[in-house]
Amino acid sequence: MVLGNLLLFIAGIFSCASGAFVGINIGTDVSNMPSAPEVVAILKANQITHLRLYDADAHMLKALADSGIEVMVGITNEEVLGIGESPSKAAAWINQNVAAYLPSTNITSIAVGSEVLTTIPNLVPVLVPAMNNLHKALVASNLNFMVKVSTPQAMDIIPRPFPPSTATFNSSWSATVYQILQFLKNTDSYYMLNAYPYFGYTSGNGIFPLDYALFRSLPSVKQIVDPNTLSHYDSMFDALVDATYYSIEALNMSGIPIVVTETGWPWLGGANEPDAIADNAETFNRNLIRRVLNDSGPPSQPKVPINTYIYELFNEDKRPGPVSEKNWGLFFTNGSAVYTFSLSTSDQITGNNSDFCVAKPNADPGKLQAGLDWACGQGGASCNAIQEGQPCYLPNTYQNHASYAYNDYYQKKRSVGATCDFDGTAATTTVDPGHGSCKFTGSSNITPNSIGGFTTTVAPGPVTLQGGSGTMNLQVSEIQPLISALFLALVLL
Repeated sequence: MVLGNLLLFIAGIFSCASGAFVGINIGTDVSNMPSAPEVVAILKANQITHLRLYDADAHMLKALADSGIEVMVGITNEEVLGIGESPSKAAAWINQNVAAYLPSTNITSIAVGSEVLTTIPNLVPVLVPAMNNLHKALVASNLNFMVKVSTPQAMDIIPRPFPPSTATFNSSWSATVYQILQFLKNTDSYYMLNAYPYFGYTSGNGIFPLDYALFRSLPSVKQIVDPNTLSHYDSMFDALVDATYYSIEALNMSGIPIVVTETGWPWLGGANEPDAIADNAETFNRNLIRRVLNDSGPPSQPKVPINTYIYELFNEDKRPGPVSEKNWGLFFTNGSAVYTFSLSTSDQITGNNSDFCVAKPNADPGKLQAGLDWACGQGGASCNAIQEGQPCYLPNTYQNHASYAYNDYYQKKRSVGATCDFDGTAATTTVDPGHGSCKFTGSSNITPNSIGGFTTTVAPGPVTLQGGSGTMNLQVSEIQPLISALFLALVLL
């Protein structure tokens, strides 16, 4: 079983033969969070081989069994104090959340807290004791060679990251950071870094060009060079990672690799967040994946790959703060991609040749009704299956019934030029929306909960639609089908 898991995650598109990988974070501040099996189906459909959880959710850990996905589990900030003060609590946590799932669930690391030094400084005295207690519990269970312990920290603990060669940790935290580094060195673990070029750029007051943050090439007169080492930095990402390596070196430590546990770019922002747009997010993540999978390190550590976890899988619409805070996701909760991307170094686009036309979520019920009426009437769609008592009647929502009608129209008329747009309220997806006995036109061998990639079709469709998902008693003309086809897709080339 262990060998099978190993082969699976090595073969995944999110990794490359030499070992470098791009994984993904999954936050839980999501309204309509899919079930754990559905989340795993999304991961597998997109060949994601490395996942970071912010906790140790039992449903997720069970669903990940025998998936081949390499899992980083998290100690929440609320748990750090108890584990730091009590070895017995640490041992119980390991037994309940790690040992109980191995080897079926491929847990390989534990992230202790999240940016503890900068977000909850009162926990600092117990952070390293918590790490030690967890490691000792792993040793007692003979799991210490399989599961590594570390703690993710923000770039904020390095106040001046440029030039990288002169970067140092904030002196207020240097004693604690040194203890963390000693622990990592002694246990053969790695430094977990949260590095966001988006924030480096938006808070930089125009010092660095946008292209530098997005991994785009710069003209020679604008290239970023460290004046001390004369190293050229092609991206802010590389510079932030190198600043951390130099900061580690400044504490007379070495040989500790860095794993970027969070990075990404928001695809939507408020009026005062002009750089949080889909085009920038697509560009950043596409180039990030290419950068990581070339299996090289930053200038100071060229032979050490920068394994990286993208933030994040889903948009966390329940997060407080500005609009951008809610829109970092690569996928909507039905598995459709927010924008077009590829999860490999090739130019293959995520998805397949069989697509379905579905209604976008959160569309206005009135517009969905209009589109539904058009599809089932003038559009010629067959809508019998979504009448009451028929296989696709449930769930009885505008979005679900509209999806069925849109798709039937699209499948029948696409050969003569029909589009999947419906005035911007529909999009194509490779997610088979069939469920149970409900078979969507164009589907074959429907498998419940099967989830795949998603691509956007932008073209002037017949009618006007947008999502709403309110449940109502609908008549024949008010029909619609399943699947939260969460709008827009662009995949990382």
